[in-house]
Amino acid sequence: MTTRRTEGTRSRPRSVHKPAPSRSRGNGPFYLPLVGVVSALVILGTLMVLSSSTVLAMTTYGSAWYFFLRQLVWTFFGVLAFWYVSRFDYHRWSELVKPIMYATCAMLGLVLLPGVGIEAGGARRWLGFDLWRFQPSEIAKLALLLFIADLLTRRADEVDDKQRVLYPILIALAVVAGLVVLEPDLDSTVLIALVAGALMIAGGIRARHLIPLAALGTVIAAYLAISEPYRRARVMTLFDPPTDLANKGYQISQSLIALGSGGISGTGLGAGKSKWLFLPNAHTDFIFSVVGEELGFIGTFLVLTLFVVLAFIGVRTALNAPDRFGMLLATGVTVWVSAQAAINIGGVIGILPVSGITLPLISFGGSSLVFTLAAMGILANVARQTQR
Repeated sequence: MTTRRTEGTRSRPRSVHKPAPSRSRGNGPFYLPLVGVVSALVILGTLMVLSSSTVLAMTTYGSAWYFFLRQLVWTFFGVLAFWYVSRFDYHRWSELVKPIMYATCAMLGLVLLPGVGIEAGGARRWLGFDLWRFQPSEIAKLALLLFIADLLTRRADEVDDKQRVLYPILIALAVVAGLVVLEPDLDSTVLIALVAGALMIAGGIRARHLIPLAALGTVIAAYLAISEPYRRARVMTLFDPPTDLANKGYQISQSLIALGSGGISGTGLGAGKSKWLFLPNAHTDFIFSVVGEELGFIGTFLVLTLFVVLAFIGVRTALNAPDRFGMLLATGVTVWVSAQAAINIGGVIGILPVSGITLPLISFGGSSLVFTLAAMGILANVARQTQR
């Protein structure tokens, strides 16, 4: 007669992030709409990358399919990341926060080393080799989001203790943002700070602590924005782009021309003129201009609507998340993608300084696409566990 050891079969105690839900629950009400919106953005983005990049690809690499085929490969990996992460219980991310943060900081440090980091356009932002390279700053957005959400969950009862909650967050933010701004990449630094601020607000850190930090951050960002000639030119162009069409105002002027020439229904997919080397970065930072030119007001309205719906789903998921950790993760991902889209589109239409960040899920860019889809996977997993 055998004796069963209850200690050996007893389930491991769960963390403070709430037990995993029953697998019989099925998907929550926000999961399928989220998948639909993300799919629509990715499909539209893939088509626009093909349309906006053919001329540059042909003149530079001898093949009109060069950027499109690369984007297809990254889309494949991004979809895999979304699928896997959307089925990975989001509570388990708390166990991976430290190694992810350490690895991210190490990569951000490596990218600054001459001979290790890949330099392009005056900035050293990439690791990898030849055509297969990625930006650690994209990983940094996700890593810091996970770190702050985990800390604010584990120490929820100590949220007013600055030494236990606020200071660790500020130290992590300073390290990550400091390394990113040294690349230099001010745009990603600002985005990272916005996500961190949103998480601190959602996590219950008091306004009397956050308002001075926001003021200090604004001053630092303003100083950095005018500390370099090319950044200063971007700011000045915001106020009067037509004054120097041949230099600092050229890009935004061409962007506005492309947007204005599309009319209601556009010139037709593939029939735009701006991609004929008139508009720099037509397939990356300024792909929204090509959407406006080739698909017209209808196309730009569709893109804006998809992002608004995505933000709405993210907010609803956060408000109805099963626990605090899920709420913070959904909040962080939603603010990340929404703010990045707003910054990109704002620069393209001339109401914000031109930025170097991509339009999420639409612009050409491997690391941006893959890690944004991974973040969407986290949001999807929270949505799957949301019941109303």
